Amino acid sequence: MKKRFIAGATCPKCKAMDTMALTKENDVETVTCVNCGEQMSQTQEHVAQEVRPNEQVIGIFKQE
Repeated sequence: MKKRFIAGATCPKCKAMDTMALTKENDVETVTCVNCGEQMSQTQEHVAQEVRPNEQVIGIFKQE
């Protein structure tokens, strides 16, 4: 499984910067801190609900 690091992201638990890695499996996105192991996850449906109607999208990145 590929990990994509999120530039500039700070872990909410250990406060380390540039340690958050995003993975996607079975339409569930998981962000994991490689420093302390803190994890957060959300489904693709949850992400779609968070997009605002007038928001402009620069690009959509899909993991292959």
